Amino acid sequence: MQIQIAIPDDWHLHLRDGGAMRDVVAHSARTFARAVIMPNLQPPITTVSEARAYRQRIIDALPENSTFEPLMTLYLTDLTTPGEVIEASTDDAIVGVKLYPAGATTNSEAGVTDLDQIIPTLEAMADHGLPLLVHGEVTDPGVDIFDREKVFIDHTLAPLVERVPGLKVVFEHITTADAVEWVLQGPSRVAATITPHHLLLDRNAIFSGGIDPHLYCLPVLKRNTHREALVWAATSGNPRFFLGTDSAPHAQRAKECAKGCAGIFSAHAALELYAEVFEDADALDLLEGFASHHGADFYGLARNEDEIILVREEWTVPETYAFGDHEVVPLRAGETIRWRVADRLNSG
Repeated sequence: MQIQIAIPDDWHLHLRDGGAMRDVVAHSARTFARAVIMPNLQPPITTVSEARAYRQRIIDALPENSTFEPLMTLYLTDLTTPGEVIEASTDDAIVGVKLYPAGATTNSEAGVTDLDQIIPTLEAMADHGLPLLVHGEVTDPGVDIFDREKVFIDHTLAPLVERVPGLKVVFEHITTADAVEWVLQGPSRVAATITPHHLLLDRNAIFSGGIDPHLYCLPVLKRNTHREALVWAATSGNPRFFLGTDSAPHAQRAKECAKGCAGIFSAHAALELYAEVFEDADALDLLEGFASHHGADFYGLARNEDEIILVREEWTVPETYAFGDHEVVPLRAGETIRWRVADRLNSG
């Protein structure tokens, strides 16, 4: 059995930098035509010039003859000016600005502490068509970690969308039925990405047979009822839900320690894992829309014309992959995946 779809794009990807980036970018370039690159490096990518320089480093790290296109973002801070985002909107290689609530996730310390301070910047983004890409969790330690997405919707995101008319918002890596419902009820300028790990796993997986640090991510995995809502959204054909892996590699030693980093590396088999989800939902005919069309349409970019072939052929995921001077443990390490990318076809 095989399926043939337009080559997909990854609308949420972490590549890191340096030698580690060179190792992981090849996995994404194998399957995806484009990817939206997250800016949470150390130091973060906060200016247009830094985004351009990071983009060139990514291009320089690509395998020979790769046509993979990195789509860049700026890291939003309390000091980001309207002028900076207006300049970004004139660069075709910069497609959005990333909102990290300060302290919400990996390298988010420089994130926004008070949205009221940056309303003029958000209004400039709305005026110039530059989307806001949102990590949607509150950071109040008094809010249960499993409730932080819902509280963020109620207290921050919903009021923000109403306060800044015209602002396009991508609610990234959603994890709850609440987020699905909010996107469905929101204006057409709101969309969401969904990861393979949040479609495949619920929070029980973290504790099955002992604590598995390689399944710790932010936002954390939720109850199975939420996972089922995400599967429904992804396989519904609704154009406001699309693929975003949130593949976030960390060295094995940084995961298997007293305070392991949050992040799951899935770029090695992302499309294959999504294919499993869609097959199980009897919705393989809708995979192309979710993976290859909806995101491009929302961002106002041309759909990819080249195609990719997936075959239903089992293979075993290696225990680790190279990650600079270290190794990274991939999602489903040592386990079997039912689908395999077989070929890419050039439309020309």
